[in-house]
Amino acid sequence: MTFLERMAASSRERVRAARALESEAALERRALAGPVAPPLALDRFDVVAELKLRSPAAGGLAAGDFDRNAQLTSYARGGAAAISVLTEPSEFRGALEHLADAAALLRTAQRPAMRKDFLTDPYQVLEARAAGAGGVLVIVAMLDDATVQALVDCARRCGLFVLLETFDRADLERLAPYDHAGLAGPPVLAGVNCRDLRDLQVRFERFAELAPHLPRHLPTVAESGIGSIDDIETVAAAGYRLALVGSSLMRATEPATVLTEWIAAGRAAVA
Repeated sequence: MTFLERMAASSRERVRAARALESEAALERRALAGPVAPPLALDRFDVVAELKLRSPAAGGLAAGDFDRNAQLTSYARGGAAAISVLTEPSEFRGALEHLADAAALLRTAQRPAMRKDFLTDPYQVLEARAAGAGGVLVIVAMLDDATVQALVDCARRCGLFVLLETFDRADLERLAPYDHAGLAGPPVLAGVNCRDLRDLQVRFERFAELAPHLPRHLPTVAESGIGSIDDIETVAAAGYRLALVGSSLMRATEPATVLTEWIAAGRAAVA
């Protein structure tokens, strides 16, 4: 069983446990009664900064005295367009409570929080909306087309943006139903992760290889493997309009300064 398959199985089990405590109808009523998250506002190039306490590849990224609120505040001050919050518990030490805390803090900064997890069911999109999120990540390779569509439809009903994460050209081709001009409502983003979560291998060159196959009408996101201004300039010049960065910012002494510099470099490098 691959890492991605294990995460999908664990995710489905979490949904079963959550449904036993709260029906989908009750969750939807609670979710839609909550405040609307700030919208995702995009410029020529932007960064989605990630709150990630641990990853299977990097190990622990947060010491015992780590202050999540201080990190989130630094991200907002540095100009992050959105903040990705891990909610997967077993491999990433995430929790829905982290997402709810982040969404509440970021609302005053007018920045949306995005749930990053291995979503398999629209129930989890409703959980994200109930926690105050403004967006969700959906891993295309892990799901069939019908499930991807169900997650996107639920997110759009909830007013959430969606980041559709891909690993290869075949995944990108599956985004065709969403790649058209004039898509109303919160944006659908097309992400390329240069770390293939099926085997956890990073290939930075994947960004350039897949650039000719990026959707024409969707904002595109370079995910993983980004650790320097040079990396930011490379993906921006290749046609990506956002970068999702986690480990490098979690390790940075001054993440706000790093973000400010990287965003400026990306916008200058946009062709």
